[in-house]
Amino acid sequence: MNKRKPDFTAELRYLTTEEGGRKTPVWSIGYRPQVKFPFEDVQTSGEQTFLNKEVVYPGDTVIAEIAIISTEIFEYKLAAGQEFDFREGARIIGTGKILEVVNPILKLANKPSI
Repeated sequence: MNKRKPDFTAELRYLTTEEGGRKTPVWSIGYRPQVKFPFEDVQTSGEQTFLNKEVVYPGDTVIAEIAIISTEIFEYKLAAGQEFDFREGARIIGTGKILEVVNPILKLANKPSI
């Protein structure tokens, strides 16, 4: 399996089962829920690689690298501090907050002036 380079790091909070989150844990390798930012109607798959845990249970918080599939949708739109949801289908299973954008094409601060 070829690991994609991360686009950003984020703090992820998995909802508890009672809050509507997953009933089972998630392993770090290859988990790709949908990522949805409030400023964009489109969501995309975002592969999560946990940095401080191998397994995350409902209700846990973890730091992760995220590699999104459709980077062109988010060119020059992402910045540290932005919040997002991650989902399985229409169901929100957690929330995230960007800690650092590492892909320069996605950084809001790098947007070229026209």
